[in-house]
Amino acid sequence: MRVLVMGAGVIGVTTAYQLLKDGHEVIVVDRDSEPASFTSYANAGLVAPGHAYAWASPRAPAMMFKSLWRNDQAIRFRPSLDPRLWAWTWQFLGQCNAKSAERNTLNKLRLCRYSQQQFDALNDELSLEYDGRGGGLIYFYRSAQSLEAAAAKCEILRRQGLEIETLDRDALVAADPGLAPAADIIAGGLMAKTDASGDTRLFTIALAKACADMGAEFRMGHEVEEIECNGKRVTRIVTDHGQLVADAYVLSLGVFSPQFAKALGIKLPIYPIKGYSVTLPVSDNHDPPRLGGVDEDNLLAYCPLGDRLRLTATAEFAGYSNDHRPSDFDNMLAKAKELLPHAADFSRPDYWAGLRPMTPTGLPIIDRSPIDNLWLNTGHGHMGWTMSCGSARILADLIAQRKPAIARDGMHYGN
Repeated sequence: MRVLVMGAGVIGVTTAYQLLKDGHEVIVVDRDSEPASFTSYANAGLVAPGHAYAWASPRAPAMMFKSLWRNDQAIRFRPSLDPRLWAWTWQFLGQCNAKSAERNTLNKLRLCRYSQQQFDALNDELSLEYDGRGGGLIYFYRSAQSLEAAAAKCEILRRQGLEIETLDRDALVAADPGLAPAADIIAGGLMAKTDASGDTRLFTIALAKACADMGAEFRMGHEVEEIECNGKRVTRIVTDHGQLVADAYVLSLGVFSPQFAKALGIKLPIYPIKGYSVTLPVSDNHDPPRLGGVDEDNLLAYCPLGDRLRLTATAEFAGYSNDHRPSDFDNMLAKAKELLPHAADFSRPDYWAGLRPMTPTGLPIIDRSPIDNLWLNTGHGHMGWTMSCGSARILADLIAQRKPAIARDGMHYGN
């Protein structure tokens, strides 16, 4: 079968790979000149089942409220006249209770763990180069109280079989000597031993090349303008370079998926949540952390990437603009310098802001749409890379009319 995948981010390209493995003819269409040029371009770089907690939690509303006058909150709400922002935020707030947070966390964890299995299998098959690093990720805390609370909270992950070790300050620094300069301000942390890290963009580009070698056709620089259908089936897509026809179509356009779906009468509860990242050069004179991780009290993620260090922070409800100014990064850079003063060259920052395609639950939509030959694999939010390989395998199984290996609770269209 000929399958056309709309989107060449990490979700679209992993989907293409799994479809190729099933023997399909695959074409991938994207407006950018190179894969992973939008949301996947400079994200946190963490493959992190150990961080599968739902963002919609009982703590989130207070952070959103404080962000109206404070700029140091991990979740920031920026009011606008966009009715979609208010509608989505209302749905998000509806998930901010203990029962929903636990349910969504368990469903996210199931997908993340399965996805990491598929991620590991893919790397065994292809040996891609992407500054990948195993050995676990560290989630550390600045106070004994927050560490104690986190150790209790992570029991929900441990009960599902995730291997998480609680480390005191000395054990944490022993696990990653790169954190030694921060020893005086760290109380301890949690280490998720099977979590990993790497450069999502390099991974996606390398996988796209492997897909091309397997026979996939990539139409880069071709912007999707319209999805045409006769009411029951997609008949073609129209791009700025002409028309394309296939037997089946996959919508993996991230934050832009809702606008194309809406034209077909399909409502997707996806809204862009902006995140900020800084990439810093690392030389032989620097002492970066050995493993990636998160300063949990500030929700500042860091990730060593070969001769670079990536810092990421913030979830900003701010619409479709990915504009940014150097001052937007002041708080995260100040926190990073306090923790990792010798880790990289802080005088040469490479700034970036990206838009995460978030659903209110934090779970993606992996399903057949109401249109028979249009499939959905979109809305992966802040864990796109972590969830990508498993989501792709699930969608390929659905297209092949096979039962997926895991339950899709919370991932159906119309949930």
